[in-house]
Amino acid sequence: MEVVELNEIRREDWAELVDGSSVATWFQTKEAYVFFGSLSFWERFGFAVKTDGKLKGVVLGVVQREGGIVRRFLSRRAIVFGGPLLSNDITEGELAELLHETTKRLKKKAIYIEMRNFNDYSRWKKTFESAGFRYDPHLNVHVDTTSWSVVERKLDRNRRRNIKKARENGVVIDSNPTLEDVRTFYSMLERLYRTKVKTPLYPFEFFERLRETRDARFFMAKTKDGVLIGGLACVVLEKHAVYAWMACGEDRQYSALSPSVMVNYAGIQYASEQGFPCFDFMGAGKPDDGGYGVRDFKLKFGGDLVEHGRYVFVCDPLLYGIGKLGVKILRKK
Repeated sequence: MEVVELNEIRREDWAELVDGSSVATWFQTKEAYVFFGSLSFWERFGFAVKTDGKLKGVVLGVVQREGGIVRRFLSRRAIVFGGPLLSNDITEGELAELLHETTKRLKKKAIYIEMRNFNDYSRWKKTFESAGFRYDPHLNVHVDTTSWSVVERKLDRNRRRNIKKARENGVVIDSNPTLEDVRTFYSMLERLYRTKVKTPLYPFEFFERLRETRDARFFMAKTKDGVLIGGLACVVLEKHAVYAWMACGEDRQYSALSPSVMVNYAGIQYASEQGFPCFDFMGAGKPDDGGYGVRDFKLKFGGDLVEHGRYVFVCDPLLYGIGKLGVKILRKK
Protein backbone atom coordinates (compact mmCIF):
# COMPACT_ATOMS: atom_id res chain seq x y z
CA MET A 1 0.00 0.00 0.00
CA GLU A 2 1.26 3.49 -0.84
CA VAL A 3 -0.05 7.06 -1.04
CA VAL A 4 1.15 9.07 -4.04
CA GLU A 5 0.55 12.46 -5.64
CA LEU A 6 -2.16 12.55 -8.29
CA ASN A 7 0.29 13.41 -11.03
CA GLU A 8 1.83 9.97 -10.45
CA ILE A 9 -1.27 7.96 -11.38
CA ARG A 10 -2.32 6.95 -14.88
CA ARG A 11 -5.27 8.70 -16.50
CA GLU A 12 -6.86 5.37 -17.49
CA ASP A 13 -6.65 4.04 -13.89
CA TRP A 14 -8.26 7.25 -12.64
CA ALA A 15 -11.03 7.03 -15.23
CA GLU A 16 -11.67 3.37 -14.31
CA LEU A 17 -12.04 4.28 -10.64
CA VAL A 18 -14.49 7.09 -11.49
CA ASP A 19 -16.53 4.73 -13.67
CA GLY A 20 -16.79 2.03 -11.01
CA SER A 21 -17.24 4.09 -7.82
CA SER A 22 -20.65 4.57 -6.21
CA VAL A 23 -19.47 7.90 -4.74
CA ALA A 24 -17.95 9.41 -7.89
CA THR A 25 -18.51 13.09 -8.64
CA TRP A 26 -17.09 15.42 -11.28
CA PHE A 27 -15.04 17.13 -8.58
CA GLN A 28 -12.73 14.13 -8.18
CA THR A 29 -12.00 13.58 -11.88
CA LYS A 30 -8.93 14.31 -13.96
CA GLU A 31 -10.89 17.15 -15.62
CA ALA A 32 -11.48 18.76 -12.22
CA TYR A 33 -7.79 18.33 -11.39
CA VAL A 34 -6.85 20.25 -14.53
CA PHE A 35 -9.48 22.94 -13.87
CA PHE A 36 -8.39 23.54 -10.28
CA GLY A 37 -4.79 23.75 -11.44
CA SER A 38 -5.65 26.45 -13.97
CA LEU A 39 -6.79 28.90 -11.26
CA SER A 40 -4.25 31.33 -9.85
CA PHE A 41 -6.11 32.04 -6.59
CA TRP A 42 -6.41 28.43 -5.32
CA GLU A 43 -3.68 25.97 -4.37
CA ARG A 44 -4.57 22.54 -5.71
CA PHE A 45 -3.74 19.35 -3.81
CA GLY A 46 -4.38 15.70 -4.53
CA PHE A 47 -3.41 12.30 -3.16
CA ALA A 48 -4.18 8.71 -4.12
CA VAL A 49 -3.88 5.36 -2.34
CA LYS A 50 -2.75 2.28 -4.28
CA THR A 51 -2.41 -1.35 -3.25
CA ASP A 52 -0.30 -3.66 -5.39
CA GLY A 53 -0.50 -1.04 -8.12
CA LYS A 54 -4.32 -0.85 -8.09
CA LEU A 55 -5.87 2.57 -7.49
CA LYS A 56 -8.28 2.44 -4.53
CA GLY A 57 -8.97 6.04 -3.54
CA VAL A 58 -8.43 9.69 -4.47
CA VAL A 59 -8.65 12.92 -2.48
CA LEU A 60 -8.63 16.04 -4.67
CA GLY A 61 -9.25 19.58 -3.46
CA VAL A 62 -8.05 23.15 -3.11
CA VAL A 63 -6.70 25.38 -0.37
CA GLN A 64 -8.70 28.61 -0.32
CA ARG A 65 -7.71 32.00 1.12
CA GLU A 66 -9.07 35.55 0.83
CA GLY A 67 -8.11 39.14 1.60
CA GLY A 68 -4.87 40.70 2.76
CA ILE A 69 -1.99 39.07 4.60
CA VAL A 70 -3.73 38.67 7.97
CA ARG A 71 -7.08 37.63 6.56
CA ARG A 72 -5.45 35.15 4.16
CA PHE A 73 -3.66 33.57 7.10
CA LEU A 74 -6.88 33.28 9.11
CA SER A 75 -9.05 32.05 6.23
CA ARG A 76 -6.92 29.10 5.06
CA ARG A 77 -9.06 26.01 4.53
CA ALA A 78 -8.74 22.88 2.43
CA ILE A 79 -11.98 22.02 0.60
CA VAL A 80 -12.70 18.62 -0.94
CA PHE A 81 -15.75 19.19 -3.13
CA GLY A 82 -18.03 16.16 -3.36
CA GLY A 83 -16.04 14.02 -0.91
CA PRO A 84 -13.20 11.62 -1.76
CA LEU A 85 -13.37 9.20 -4.70
CA LEU A 86 -13.32 5.65 -3.30
CA SER A 87 -13.47 2.22 -4.87
CA ASN A 88 -16.44 0.17 -3.69
CA ASP A 89 -14.08 -2.42 -2.21
CA ILE A 90 -11.64 -0.06 -0.51
CA THR A 91 -10.55 -1.49 2.82
CA GLU A 92 -10.64 0.32 6.15
CA GLY A 93 -6.85 0.28 6.20
CA GLU A 94 -6.52 1.77 2.72
CA LEU A 95 -8.94 4.59 3.51
CA ALA A 96 -7.31 5.22 6.89
CA GLU A 97 -3.90 5.54 5.19
CA LEU A 98 -5.29 7.95 2.59
CA LEU A 99 -6.91 10.12 5.27
CA HIS A 100 -3.80 10.03 7.47
CA GLU A 101 -1.55 11.20 4.65
CA THR A 102 -4.06 13.88 3.64
CA THR A 103 -4.16 15.41 7.12
CA LYS A 104 -0.38 15.11 7.57
CA ARG A 105 0.38 16.88 4.29
CA LEU A 106 -2.21 19.63 4.74
CA LYS A 107 -2.02 20.45 8.45
CA LYS A 108 0.54 23.23 7.92
CA LYS A 109 -1.29 24.68 4.91
CA ALA A 110 -4.85 24.89 6.27
CA ILE A 111 -6.63 25.62 9.52
CA TYR A 112 -9.16 22.91 8.73
CA ILE A 113 -9.99 20.33 6.06
CA GLU A 114 -13.61 19.98 4.96
CA MET A 115 -15.01 17.19 2.81
CA ARG A 116 -18.35 18.29 1.35
CA ASN A 117 -20.07 15.02 0.60
CA PHE A 118 -22.47 14.77 -2.35
CA ASN A 119 -23.01 11.03 -1.83
CA ASP A 120 -23.60 8.67 1.08
CA TYR A 121 -20.36 7.96 2.99
CA SER A 122 -22.02 6.52 6.09
CA ARG A 123 -20.45 3.07 5.57
CA TRP A 124 -17.02 4.66 6.16
CA LYS A 125 -18.03 6.96 9.03
CA LYS A 126 -16.07 5.06 11.71
CA THR A 127 -12.91 5.20 9.61
CA PHE A 128 -13.27 8.96 9.13
CA GLU A 129 -13.83 9.49 12.84
CA SER A 130 -10.87 7.28 13.76
CA ALA A 131 -8.74 9.48 11.48
CA GLY A 132 -9.82 12.59 13.46
CA PHE A 133 -12.65 13.83 11.22
CA ARG A 134 -15.83 15.15 12.81
CA TYR A 135 -19.15 14.57 11.07
CA ASP A 136 -21.22 17.74 10.58
CA PRO A 137 -24.82 17.30 9.41
CA HIS A 138 -25.52 19.13 6.17
CA LEU A 139 -28.43 18.86 3.77
CA ASN A 140 -28.71 18.75 0.01
CA VAL A 141 -31.44 18.43 -2.61
CA HIS A 142 -31.28 15.79 -5.35
CA VAL A 143 -33.79 15.85 -8.20
CA ASP A 144 -34.45 12.47 -9.81
CA THR A 145 -34.09 13.12 -13.55
CA THR A 146 -34.27 9.53 -14.81
CA SER A 147 -37.76 10.21 -16.15
CA TRP A 148 -39.16 13.51 -17.40
CA SER A 149 -42.69 12.43 -16.48
CA VAL A 150 -41.53 12.00 -12.86
CA VAL A 151 -39.86 15.43 -12.90
CA GLU A 152 -43.05 17.12 -14.11
CA ARG A 153 -45.27 15.18 -11.70
CA LYS A 154 -43.19 16.17 -8.64
CA LEU A 155 -42.82 19.83 -9.66
CA ASP A 156 -44.49 22.24 -7.23
CA ARG A 157 -47.74 23.84 -8.45
CA ASN A 158 -46.39 27.37 -8.01
CA ARG A 159 -43.29 26.43 -10.00
CA ARG A 160 -45.53 25.33 -12.86
CA ARG A 161 -47.27 28.70 -12.83
CA ASN A 162 -43.92 30.55 -12.69
CA ILE A 163 -42.61 28.65 -15.69
CA LYS A 164 -45.78 29.03 -17.74
CA LYS A 165 -45.99 32.76 -17.06
CA ALA A 166 -42.31 33.32 -17.84
CA ARG A 167 -42.62 31.52 -21.15
CA GLU A 168 -45.72 33.52 -22.05
CA ASN A 169 -43.70 36.67 -21.36
CA GLY A 170 -40.98 35.59 -23.77
CA VAL A 171 -38.17 34.30 -21.53
CA VAL A 172 -35.62 32.26 -23.46
CA ILE A 173 -32.72 30.08 -22.26
CA ASP A 174 -29.29 30.53 -23.82
CA SER A 175 -26.96 27.57 -23.21
CA ASN A 176 -24.06 28.99 -25.23
CA PRO A 177 -23.25 32.30 -23.53
CA THR A 178 -20.61 34.73 -24.71
CA LEU A 179 -17.85 35.89 -22.41
CA GLU A 180 -19.76 39.17 -22.01
CA ASP A 181 -22.82 37.20 -20.90
CA VAL A 182 -20.71 35.49 -18.26
CA ARG A 183 -19.45 38.90 -17.08
CA THR A 184 -23.04 40.09 -16.67
CA PHE A 185 -23.88 36.91 -14.76
CA TYR A 186 -20.86 37.50 -12.53
CA SER A 187 -22.02 41.04 -11.74
CA MET A 188 -25.34 39.61 -10.55
CA LEU A 189 -23.54 37.10 -8.35
CA GLU A 190 -21.36 39.86 -6.88
CA ARG A 191 -24.45 41.78 -5.75
CA LEU A 192 -26.02 38.64 -4.34
CA TYR A 193 -22.94 37.68 -2.35
CA ARG A 194 -22.41 41.23 -1.11
CA THR A 195 -25.98 41.78 0.07
CA LYS A 196 -27.30 38.34 1.05
CA VAL A 197 -24.76 35.51 1.09
CA LYS A 198 -22.08 37.66 2.77
CA THR A 199 -19.22 35.29 2.05
CA PRO A 200 -16.46 35.83 -0.54
CA LEU A 201 -17.29 35.12 -4.19
CA TYR A 202 -14.70 33.47 -6.40
CA PRO A 203 -12.81 35.87 -8.71
CA PHE A 204 -14.06 36.23 -12.27
CA GLU A 205 -11.15 34.07 -13.40
CA PHE A 206 -13.09 31.07 -12.00
CA PHE A 207 -16.00 31.62 -14.39
CA GLU A 208 -13.74 32.47 -17.31
CA ARG A 209 -11.84 29.20 -16.91
CA LEU A 210 -15.00 27.22 -16.20
CA ARG A 211 -16.50 28.39 -19.49
CA GLU A 212 -13.50 26.84 -21.25
CA THR A 213 -13.92 23.50 -19.48
CA ARG A 214 -15.35 20.61 -21.49
CA ASP A 215 -17.69 19.44 -18.73
CA ALA A 216 -19.16 22.87 -17.89
CA ARG A 217 -22.70 23.85 -18.82
CA PHE A 218 -24.26 27.33 -18.59
CA PHE A 219 -27.95 28.22 -18.72
CA MET A 220 -28.74 31.92 -19.07
CA ALA A 221 -32.24 33.38 -18.89
CA LYS A 222 -32.87 36.31 -21.22
CA THR A 223 -35.84 38.52 -21.98
CA LYS A 224 -37.34 38.56 -25.46
CA ASP A 225 -35.21 41.68 -26.04
CA GLY A 226 -32.02 39.79 -25.18
CA VAL A 227 -31.42 41.22 -21.69
CA LEU A 228 -29.68 38.68 -19.45
CA ILE A 229 -31.63 38.36 -16.19
CA GLY A 230 -30.39 35.12 -14.63
CA GLY A 231 -27.81 32.38 -14.91
CA LEU A 232 -26.78 28.93 -13.77
CA ALA A 233 -23.26 27.46 -14.00
CA CYS A 234 -22.99 23.66 -13.82
CA VAL A 235 -20.53 20.84 -14.29
CA VAL A 236 -21.53 17.34 -15.39
CA LEU A 237 -20.36 13.76 -14.91
CA GLU A 238 -21.74 11.19 -17.31
CA LYS A 239 -23.94 8.51 -15.69
CA HIS A 240 -23.97 10.46 -12.43
CA ALA A 241 -25.27 14.03 -12.22
CA VAL A 242 -25.51 17.62 -13.31
CA TYR A 243 -24.07 19.73 -10.47
CA ALA A 244 -25.55 23.22 -9.99
CA TRP A 245 -22.48 25.14 -8.84
CA MET A 246 -23.56 28.80 -9.07
CA ALA A 247 -26.96 30.39 -9.78
CA CYS A 248 -28.74 33.71 -9.39
CA GLY A 249 -31.38 35.86 -11.02
CA GLU A 250 -32.82 39.38 -11.01
CA ASP A 251 -36.02 38.11 -9.40
CA ARG A 252 -37.14 41.38 -7.84
CA GLN A 253 -36.70 43.45 -10.95
CA TYR A 254 -38.17 40.79 -13.22
CA SER A 255 -40.62 39.05 -10.89
CA ALA A 256 -43.01 38.13 -13.72
CA LEU A 257 -40.18 36.35 -15.55
CA SER A 258 -38.90 34.23 -12.61
CA PRO A 259 -35.28 34.08 -13.86
CA SER A 260 -33.95 31.97 -10.97
CA VAL A 261 -36.71 29.44 -11.49
CA MET A 262 -36.16 29.32 -15.23
CA VAL A 263 -32.41 28.70 -15.16
CA ASN A 264 -32.69 25.88 -12.61
CA TYR A 265 -35.59 24.35 -14.49
CA ALA A 266 -33.49 24.49 -17.66
CA GLY A 267 -30.68 22.63 -15.89
CA ILE A 268 -33.07 19.96 -14.65
CA GLN A 269 -34.57 19.58 -18.11
CA TYR A 270 -31.11 19.24 -19.63
CA ALA A 271 -30.17 16.55 -17.10
CA SER A 272 -33.25 14.51 -17.93
CA GLU A 273 -32.98 14.91 -21.70
CA GLN A 274 -29.29 13.98 -21.75
CA GLY A 275 -29.65 10.88 -19.58
CA PHE A 276 -28.17 12.13 -16.30
CA PRO A 277 -29.96 10.38 -13.41
CA CYS A 278 -29.68 13.29 -10.97
CA PHE A 279 -29.65 17.07 -10.76
CA ASP A 280 -27.58 17.95 -7.69
CA PHE A 281 -28.28 21.34 -6.07
CA MET A 282 -24.95 21.17 -4.16
CA GLY A 283 -26.21 22.12 -0.74
CA ALA A 284 -29.29 23.08 1.26
CA GLY A 285 -27.90 24.29 4.59
CA LYS A 286 -27.74 22.75 8.04
CA PRO A 287 -30.73 20.83 9.45
CA ASP A 288 -31.16 23.36 12.29
CA ASP A 289 -31.41 26.31 9.85
CA GLY A 290 -35.21 26.43 10.13
CA GLY A 291 -35.64 29.59 8.08
CA TYR A 292 -33.35 28.62 5.23
CA GLY A 293 -35.24 30.05 2.26
CA VAL A 294 -32.83 28.70 -0.35
CA ARG A 295 -33.69 25.14 0.75
CA ASP A 296 -37.41 25.81 0.31
CA PHE A 297 -36.73 27.27 -3.13
CA LYS A 298 -34.81 24.16 -4.23
CA LEU A 299 -37.33 21.70 -2.80
CA LYS A 300 -40.11 23.17 -4.92
CA PHE A 301 -38.49 21.61 -7.97
CA GLY A 302 -39.60 18.23 -6.65
CA GLY A 303 -36.27 17.00 -5.32
CA ASP A 304 -35.51 14.83 -2.32
CA LEU A 305 -33.89 16.20 0.81
CA VAL A 306 -30.79 14.16 1.66
CA GLU A 307 -28.23 14.44 4.44
CA HIS A 308 -24.77 13.31 3.39
CA GLY A 309 -23.07 15.80 5.67
CA ARG A 310 -19.48 16.96 5.80
CA TYR A 311 -16.37 15.53 7.39
CA VAL A 312 -14.19 18.17 9.09
CA PHE A 313 -10.66 17.80 10.39
CA VAL A 314 -9.47 20.76 12.49
CA CYS A 315 -5.73 21.31 12.10
CA ASP A 316 -5.53 24.37 14.41
CA PRO A 317 -8.37 24.56 16.98
CA LEU A 318 -7.50 28.09 18.16
CA LEU A 319 -7.44 29.66 14.70
CA TYR A 320 -10.50 27.61 13.73
CA GLY A 321 -12.48 29.17 16.58
CA ILE A 322 -11.29 32.67 15.66
CA GLY A 323 -12.25 32.08 12.02
CA LYS A 324 -15.76 30.91 12.87
CA LEU A 325 -16.30 33.99 15.02
CA GLY A 326 -15.03 36.22 12.22
CA VAL A 327 -17.50 34.73 9.71
CA LYS A 328 -20.39 35.34 12.10
CA ILE A 329 -19.37 38.98 12.56
CA LEU A 330 -19.05 39.55 8.81
CA ARG A 331 -22.49 38.08 8.16
CA LYS A 332 -24.08 40.25 10.86
CA LYS A 333 -22.50 43.36 9.33
